[in-house]
Amino acid sequence: MLAERPTVRVDLRATFGFDAPLEVLAFAERDEHVPEIDAAYRFQPDVTRALLAGFALNRRVLLQGLHGTGKSTHIEQVAARLNWPCVRVNLDGHLSRLDLVGRDAVVLREGRQVTEFQEGMLPWALQRPVALVFDEYDAGRPDVMFVIQRVLERDGKFTLLDQNRVLAPHPFFRLFATSNTVGLGNLNGLYQGAQRLNHAQVDRWNIVTTLNYLPAEEEIAIVAARVPAFAGAAHHATLAAMVQLATLTRRGFAVGDLSTLMSPRTVISWAENLAIFGDVGTAFKLAFANKCDEAELPIVGEYFQRCFGSELAGVAPAV
Repeated sequence: MLAERPTVRVDLRATFGFDAPLEVLAFAERDEHVPEIDAAYRFQPDVTRALLAGFALNRRVLLQGLHGTGKSTHIEQVAARLNWPCVRVNLDGHLSRLDLVGRDAVVLREGRQVTEFQEGMLPWALQRPVALVFDEYDAGRPDVMFVIQRVLERDGKFTLLDQNRVLAPHPFFRLFATSNTVGLGNLNGLYQGAQRLNHAQVDRWNIVTTLNYLPAEEEIAIVAARVPAFAGAAHHATLAAMVQLATLTRRGFAVGDLSTLMSPRTVISWAENLAIFGDVGTAFKLAFANKCDEAELPIVGEYFQRCFGSELAGVAPAV
């Protein structure tokens, strides 16, 4: 059984690669809810410091950024190194208040059917030393969001109306969330389903931080670690060109030339496809180009030509 409190002091330099003015404690043992450690994962110090403050000082942390930057994974990998149980809940449009809070259910007790209250994920996690992560926070339904709002307050108590109970949070319950926007809604059409958030709720998050794309060399290292076929100096030039192209799509998206962009996840898929099909252009089309608007393909073809010195088959580059 997992201890009720973390007791092991963490050497931040040895564990995360940097120092911080925080005393961070970890649990001595792992349980089934602790994420697996990804030894190849690379931390962004500013974001990691914010997350460590969340774990060490019980700060509510909202992590926002474009898709594919690894927001949820970043939280999980910090939790993994602290042996901190971590549970993710996706706030898609189908998650209801009853799913989150709980509901009455018919169960068998001593051969008889009885009705009893089954706790939802929120009250379950609230009473345990668990880091609860709300993914796609800006896609949650209004009725669900107002349930969460009470938990975000300083004392974080939660009322189960059906049970006439008030739950106080466990001293080592922690709350995090990830979002593609900062509660501003789907302004550019990229994130269908993202909602404008109540400003009073956004204001309750103690720390709001942004996870950006990594520097090129670090992204290259991550792709090489994820796709062993491209490990080693012999493949560095190819990976560098792939990451350069991904960077161009991100800049194109920022200025409105493209309606989509390549995330690190897409670059990894491209490398995996390249290992399968053996042709960089074919792999690129299967991983990214086929997702693009047809009117934008000439721009994508121009990026490919600029990075690889050859035309993308079937796509005329922009003049």
